[in-house]
Amino acid sequence: MATSRVLRARRATSTATKKATSQAGKKTVAKATQHIEWRGHRMTTFEKSVYELISTIPAGKVSTYGDVAKALSSGPRPVGQALRKNPLAPEVPCHRVVAGTLSIGGFKGQFGEASPCIAEKRELLGKEGVTFTKDLKIDQSCLHQF
Repeated sequence: MATSRVLRARRATSTATKKATSQAGKKTVAKATQHIEWRGHRMTTFEKSVYELISTIPAGKVSTYGDVAKALSSGPRPVGQALRKNPLAPEVPCHRVVAGTLSIGGFKGQFGEASPCIAEKRELLGKEGVTFTKDLKIDQSCLHQF
């Protein structure tokens, strides 16, 4: 008898927790997918927050997708997706965001050293004073902390 009461209480708590989590998730998704106008471009509020944050990375410095995501309480993939759509480049310097391994990462939706876009990203960073190691990774001294 007592065992079944405990089980019912656990199920009720579990159901309430799932509902609350689901509702919180829906609010977060709804907020992130609200479209706004910013600087003459239509974007989500999340994209705007990404663009505003990376605009604070100074020339000669880089941040990682993971660090940007952490600062925004997000994940690195949504950050990368927002940067891929960046309508304000180079004013919003998406080229200053690199992979967590300090490799160059992607640029303009392309990946891999053979891509002309990756060569362009490396050139842009080099012109700004970012230095690279022998294995073509970003030197740690160039990391920007939020």
